[in-house]
Amino acid sequence: MSETSELRTRKVQVSLMAYNLVASEILTISGQINELKAQGKRIANFTVGDFAKGEFRIPDALTDLIIQQYREGNTNYPPSSGEMPLRQSVADFCRNRLELDYSTNQILIAGGSRPLIYGTYVTIVDPGDLVLYGVPSWNNNHYCHLVNAFPRQIDLKRENNFLPTATEIKEYIGKAVLIALNSPCNPTGTMFTAQQLADICDLVLEENQQRERRGAKPVYLMYDQMYYLMAFNGRQHVHPVGVRPEMKEYTIYIDGISKYLGATGVRVGWAMGPEVVMKRMSGVLGHIGAWSPKPEQLATAAFLQMDSSLDQYLSGLNQKIETRLQRIHHAVQQWKAAGLPVDSIEPQGGLYLSVLFNIKGYNAPDGEILSSADKMRKYLLTEAGVAVVPYEAFGDKENEGWCRISVGGVSDEDITFALESLPTALKKLKWSK
Repeated sequence: MSETSELRTRKVQVSLMAYNLVASEILTISGQINELKAQGKRIANFTVGDFAKGEFRIPDALTDLIIQQYREGNTNYPPSSGEMPLRQSVADFCRNRLELDYSTNQILIAGGSRPLIYGTYVTIVDPGDLVLYGVPSWNNNHYCHLVNAFPRQIDLKRENNFLPTATEIKEYIGKAVLIALNSPCNPTGTMFTAQQLADICDLVLEENQQRERRGAKPVYLMYDQMYYLMAFNGRQHVHPVGVRPEMKEYTIYIDGISKYLGATGVRVGWAMGPEVVMKRMSGVLGHIGAWSPKPEQLATAAFLQMDSSLDQYLSGLNQKIETRLQRIHHAVQQWKAAGLPVDSIEPQGGLYLSVLFNIKGYNAPDGEILSSADKMRKYLLTEAGVAVVPYEAFGDKENEGWCRISVGGVSDEDITFALESLPTALKKLKWSK
């Protein structure tokens, strides 16, 4: 039976795309967490890439600026491409912080990064086109489904910090129209080096020289750098145009204030790229109406010019986030040295830590064999009271046991609880012979 026939048989009056759309795996996990909490069980929830309001607040100056804009009545429609003061502030901000020179016509504002990523897919990708990305990665599989693209996933490796290499990309680049990269990376918390990224950019440039001679559509690089001001331990953020200036013609940057200003609910994001792409993307998003609210846009425009306030906020945020990540990483390494089946990658940037719970095949105290990523996750949730997200939720079915731990939505007390309960739960496991 075809998909269309099945749809009609079931009398589901929606599109095939909507019918077959997979729900967010993290939302499914959240439902289980809420059930356990309702039963009175304590849960340290490391699943959500957000900030607990009792632990992290947006900068006070930004709060005041937003309130001021509402009081002044600036609540009408913004332009579909974004308020000009914000586009100019973004241009100045990126010139000063990243040495990127973009005009306001090459900058597009939207309600956070999601509409801009979706807009990039819709603007670049035709149905059946190949999109290339590594797994684990955030949501690329879902965006491919939304635009009926052909997803080509690269199974990433621990030895490469779960980042794609030029060698892995080279095999497929000839058929790709879009390559999706993210650094610092969600979910892995790792970052490209300049050489790693330069090697990939060289492939893109070489491929596009050949396509230009054939008159073919180029392959574009979407570079999600939402966490770039959250780099730790002396690491430097690198980006395509920074390592290869010629990449400006083929790169779409995704950026915004959601993460490094703790402002996930404020919804101000921006894309930068070739003017021909930005113009068409503006038309797409104009029909969707995925605008950032006008007061937030004007407030952000003003705040991005307040360098000292921004730097002071970033210093405090990053110190707190890095301290949390390092605390968990050091504990995991101590457990590993003591013989427990765990590992972790030293945090490099963003909100996340990659942790390996190498417990597949172990017997739980009730006799159940932990035979899958979901069973391993559920064991940690029910026995230790610790909620994590397996890489499987990010499209990775190869690196079983590896999980994302997010530290923005928890308290220091939650971390203490987790670091006490996890080794206890792990010691209860017995190897299944």
